[in-house]
Amino acid sequence: MAKRTKYFFDPETLAYTKIPRRKRKTFAYVMIFLTASALFAFLIITVLFQSSWVQTPGNRMMARELENYKTNYKLLNKKMDQIENVLGSIENRDNNVYRTYFNAAPIPEEQRKAGFGGVNRYKDLEGFDNSELVINTMKRADVLTKQLAIQSKSLDEIVRIAKSKEKLFNAIPAIQPMKNEQMTRIASGFGFRNDPFTKVRKMHNGMDFSAPPGTPIFATGDGEVTDADNSRSGYGKLIIIKHGFGYETYYAHLDDYKVRVGQKVKRGDIIGTCGNTGRSQGPHLHYEVRINDEPVNPINFFYADIKAEDYAKISELAKQNSQSLD
Repeated sequence: MAKRTKYFFDPETLAYTKIPRRKRKTFAYVMIFLTASALFAFLIITVLFQSSWVQTPGNRMMARELENYKTNYKLLNKKMDQIENVLGSIENRDNNVYRTYFNAAPIPEEQRKAGFGGVNRYKDLEGFDNSELVINTMKRADVLTKQLAIQSKSLDEIVRIAKSKEKLFNAIPAIQPMKNEQMTRIASGFGFRNDPFTKVRKMHNGMDFSAPPGTPIFATGDGEVTDADNSRSGYGKLIIIKHGFGYETYYAHLDDYKVRVGQKVKRGDIIGTCGNTGRSQGPHLHYEVRINDEPVNPINFFYADIKAEDYAKISELAKQNSQSLD
């Protein structure tokens, strides 16, 4: 493109005078134009890069990662929904089945669902684009963790109670000390009976099972042998078993011992044989059940090894106003 020549009109001479071109000024104009163009281009590029219209590879990668995080958080919340449903079912069984069965107080709902008071635990997660999603997810996770800890402790308590109940069930004197087919009869029950020696009515603290000498005698519950001697007046050869939970059983007038003091026994173990020792009028077993050292009627504990009709017969025989054998 040809350079244009500029002229100046001189009114005195009425002629056009050629204007000389200054290179320095031209250079300045060029530099100003280039600088302005560069600044404008930089501004345009900066705005475009910071706008959503134009994305760099790095921005696109960050956007994909952000979407992945959002998706993962949504999946995590769905899994927590499932965990909450399962945990709710376990909590319901815990309160309404396990604790009811073992007569334990249920855990209040407000205790199970309680949050976390005090300082803001999630302050560091605030101020971001997705802070609400992240904070809500973290809160749910923390509450679930606390609920699981409470439920775990509750189940541990139920296990301890169950083991304690199992020990109690095994300790209770729940069977007859002598088999029905091996004894002759129930000679006397619990209550006031005629003393065979003085003929005076007095309290008979146990039951008398008449049987031939040598008939096996069984421990009626789990426990420890605390006595196996004839040191107590009138009882003859006597075995005492301490079952725990306040229960003790006495087996008197024995012929022989099959256990020793300090020995652990289980329900149904043979501990001795029927005899006629001590203050006795014939071969028989005098059997007592004591709770906190108070004699109770043994007939109330024969439920683990006999039928209902047999129990009714034994109960009637035990109530007969007869004479005891000791």
